[in-house]
Amino acid sequence: MAPKFQKGPDLKRFMDKKLKFSMNGNRKIIGTLRGYDAFLNVVLEEAKSADGDNYLGTIVIRGNSIIQFEGIDRLAAKAS
Repeated sequence: MAPKFQKGPDLKRFMDKKLKFSMNGNRKIIGTLRGYDAFLNVVLEEAKSADGDNYLGTIVIRGNSIIQFEGIDRLAAKAS
């Protein structure tokens, strides 16, 4: 049986980090993650196309167009 309440994505550890997003239409965008919601809609600051020729500034990407994302900046390891 599926849970009645589904949590959104846990992207807290990626906040203020530089990420690379692969999207529909073979588009790739690099930017700093500033916000997100339960639908994986994200706000990127200082965004640019991955090939580097288009500066986009601050943008919002709809979650349903994101195929994958990867961290460009290194994440701090959890201290146990």
